[in-house]
Amino acid sequence: MNVMTVDGYNAKIEYDPELDMFRGEILGLNGGADFYGKTPKELRVEFKRSLTLFLDICKEKGIEPRRSYSGKFNLRISPELHERLAIAAQAEGKSINALAQEALAQRVTA
Repeated sequence: MNVMTVDGYNAKIEYDPELDMFRGEILGLNGGADFYGKTPKELRVEFKRSLTLFLDICKEKGIEPRRSYSGKFNLRISPELHERLAIAAQAEGKSINALAQEALAQRVTA
């Protein structure tokens, strides 16, 4: 995944062949904000412009710009994977939750 970061906000970047431009979508917002550019430099400028506009609108309306997360989610896995996860966690003296957190943290920082 191609991600661009500006001022602590992340955007997913994709190429749009119909427009022959790159499209960015700012992630983790309480609404939608996207932007386009032909070069990485232009894309970054448009990212900042789109983010500033979004933040200004949120401020005017009294809306928190970032989506909030509870820290909880349900994960459905096969019984076989569940068993292997439980055994691995026991072998390491950890909970399944701790082992899963480590694996997820490793994945998103890779």
